[in-house]
Amino acid sequence: MLTLTGNILTPDGWQHGQLSFDSRVVGIIGAPLDPASNADDILLPGFIDLHVHGGGGRDVMEGADALDVITRTHARHGTTSLLATTMTAPKREIEHALNGVQRAIAQRTAGGSRVLGVHLEGPYINPGKLGAQPNFARDGILSEISGFNELAPLKVLTLAPEVQGHMELISDLVLRGIRVQLGHTLGSYEDGVEALKHGATSFTHLFNAMTGLHHREPGMVGAALAHAEYAELIPDLLHVHPGAIKAALRAIPKLYCVTDSTAAAGMPDGNYKLGRHTVTKCMGGVRLPDGTLAGSTLTLDEALRNLVGLGLDLDDAARRLSTYQAEMLGLSDRGQLKVGAHADIVVFDRNLKLKAVYVEGELIPGEQQ
Repeated sequence: MLTLTGNILTPDGWQHGQLSFDSRVVGIIGAPLDPASNADDILLPGFIDLHVHGGGGRDVMEGADALDVITRTHARHGTTSLLATTMTAPKREIEHALNGVQRAIAQRTAGGSRVLGVHLEGPYINPGKLGAQPNFARDGILSEISGFNELAPLKVLTLAPEVQGHMELISDLVLRGIRVQLGHTLGSYEDGVEALKHGATSFTHLFNAMTGLHHREPGMVGAALAHAEYAELIPDLLHVHPGAIKAALRAIPKLYCVTDSTAAAGMPDGNYKLGRHTVTKCMGGVRLPDGTLAGSTLTLDEALRNLVGLGLDLDDAARRLSTYQAEMLGLSDRGQLKVGAHADIVVFDRNLKLKAVYVEGELIPGEQQ
């Protein structure tokens, strides 16, 4: 059994004391104390990223051993579990990726994040709002989605609700335990509200690749701000202006953060694969040749620092990197430091430099060591 000492963020607030664990949290002994009152380490729940395309030079669509590299890359930055996220592509290519993801789900890579399942981002999106998605958008068919789900468990599926047949499809997917997110959409405010009524749960990379807010046409962004409990957002300060992030934080109770990371995450500037696209990392971003933003290079330890830099309290920022994601997926044993939960732990110093990462009790080697 291992023991860590410091300022521990628990479901009941901060505790200053000791956390003991093996593969799960065994005990927490401490007393309430504001972490700002001392210089001890800060212990947070391991981060959960529900939108990961790649990292370390590898892309989820490659399948096979790409997930080994991707999960190790993100684990070194505090992501203890994630959803492997696909790109819009022909059926055969998606199936290839899912076969690789299933192998990663069945056996967690030593030194890597736990793969919880799949985020199917497309192909059931609006071809008029592809963003950086390849042009293989098509209408959703339940039988095809069921086939994908048999290859690897679909935990989240992004679709455009205004596409013919998709509103009814949302209800069918929800009955099968798949969380539906609205994204890559030209849908109206009314489409967004109706989709939520049909059971849609969240919004994919809020503000990006969806109809924006206008005071006479509120758009999909307006539906999210007015009605959503959950939405994901990329807090790299490039995809979304800080002012828009603050507006979303005030409006959406459980706004949570994702990286939408590509193969370029954790890598030097250069060219990388994103599905069928070649993207270029430079000046802190990833873009297609025409300048379109194409995912990010963000890691969740950087996201924590960005959120705190925007003025969020540390405990609030931490919940938006772990707890709300777990709640959205219906997981009670991740996203919180409590007895019985998986020992997914990130340790920071008071300057928010990452010092250590534990995935299910395993100390992850990496640059933070």
